[in-house]
Amino acid sequence: MAHQPSLISLQWFSILLACISLFSWTIFAVSPDASLTLDYYKSTCPTVFEIVRKEMECEVNSDPRNAALVLRLHFHDCFVQGCDGSVLLDDTISLQGEKKASANVNSLKGFEIIDRIKNKLESECPGTVSCADILTVAARDAVILVGGPYWDVPVGRKDSKTANYDLVRENIPTANEGLLSIIAKFLYQGLSVTDMVALAGAHTIGMARCENFRARIYGDFGATDSYLRN
Repeated sequence: MAHQPSLISLQWFSILLACISLFSWTIFAVSPDASLTLDYYKSTCPTVFEIVRKEMECEVNSDPRNAALVLRLHFHDCFVQGCDGSVLLDDTISLQGEKKASANVNSLKGFEIIDRIKNKLESECPGTVSCADILTVAARDAVILVGGPYWDVPVGRKDSKTANYDLVRENIPTANEGLLSIIAKFLYQGLSVTDMVALAGAHTIGMARCENFRARIYGDFGATDSYLRN
């Protein structure tokens, strides 16, 4: 049976995500690019927000964990080269993408969700809406659909034609990383400790593998009771 997030987990997620709308505009809602505006697609694709929201509603209704997948995908995108969609790029002969980096491989999911939204938008507004914008708006809608707050998302991002495999390892916090190191990575992105608590707290939705947190609970796993190891 598929694991479903508990009501308590969703409630905590809502509380923590409220912090995001207050403290995390720097990386998750606004880009340094001053050309980003709320009405960027007003004349070229006026229904972009409605289409993304409708598609995300279908995805989250089919499996609430999809909200977590998209939010995490956006997080991993923004921490490497900014919110430019580089995490979505596949490897080519001339490009090493970010998908197979240690922090992403067999871990990041939800790419097909963004693909489906992109295909829907292409049928309505061909060659208009960037994947970077789609992922950013979809992440905002994911938060709303599980009870989190609303915030405006300026759009107009350009899709990156490059990726940075090595920067994934350097910038993305890991499950076993020390607190000071994680704080430093958030500060490097222009985010405070409060932002770190809110964004890291978003992991309270969805599910996590035991291997990612059991050492923090039991310490030396090899010394624990054999019943727990099984």
